[in-house]
Amino acid sequence: MFELLREQLFQLALVAALLVGLCAPAVGTFIVQRRLALLGDGIGHVALTGVALGFLTGTTPVLTAVIISVAGAVAIELVRARGRTSGDVALALLFYGGIAGGVMLMAIAPGGSNAKLNSYLFGAIASVTPADIWVIAALAVAVIGVVVIFGRELFVLCQDEEMARASGLPVRFLSLLIAVTAALTVVIAMRVVGLLLVSALMVIPVATSQQLTRGFRATMATAMVFGVLASVGGLLASTVSPKVPPGASIVLIALAGFVLALAVGKFVRRGRSDEESRVGPTMRVEEVA
Repeated sequence: MFELLREQLFQLALVAALLVGLCAPAVGTFIVQRRLALLGDGIGHVALTGVALGFLTGTTPVLTAVIISVAGAVAIELVRARGRTSGDVALALLFYGGIAGGVMLMAIAPGGSNAKLNSYLFGAIASVTPADIWVIAALAVAVIGVVVIFGRELFVLCQDEEMARASGLPVRFLSLLIAVTAALTVVIAMRVVGLLLVSALMVIPVATSQQLTRGFRATMATAMVFGVLASVGGLLASTVSPKVPPGASIVLIALAGFVLALAVGKFVRRGRSDEESRVGPTMRVEEVA
């Protein structure tokens, strides 16, 4: 283990895993609360078109993925907000158009290949370069900054959009901010878990945390912990055998954590229910007093 820490490739992969494990659940908390769990999948498919465009134009695929995914996220939010089509139909358009455009552009791009396509679809954390880390780190700072600065306003929006509008909050701006932040998170995570699995890391740790916590902040903080554990655990699992894909390992570890949290959560809630049934009236009297 200590020998691995001295290798640059493992160090870069570890930094990428930590950044993704922190950012994806943080943004995913707002997405899950707003019942847009499939948004990450839709943006992930659009980001594939951006990656292929990078290969076609000879530019950095990560940067073109940022531009295209942000544009796609803004488009889907505007379409959803104006009510011209339902949210699931708009997401379906992103799914089909994004994946088809990505495959088509990658096929005609100079140097494009199925191997390069698969590395973005399913992740290739072992091939992360120092340049990728700088881009991922910059995007991660932007994502965490949005969560810290606009966290309270985004929470109100996700709880009740009508209440947020009545409170004078800029609902359209905040909605677009969530979509753009989700797009940046997809690009951050695509080299770690892949575009097809990125939504899982945004949703599963949040769902796991919800089984054990009650408050919004506690849910987000716990989800970020689970995200980091799953990301680092999947990376370590892939070092045991070269046949173990890190992206799939990360998602499977996150799913195992959810199953465990589900069982623990049921046991804890049952214990609380039994305790409240025994001392409930006394507790209520003390609270009133």
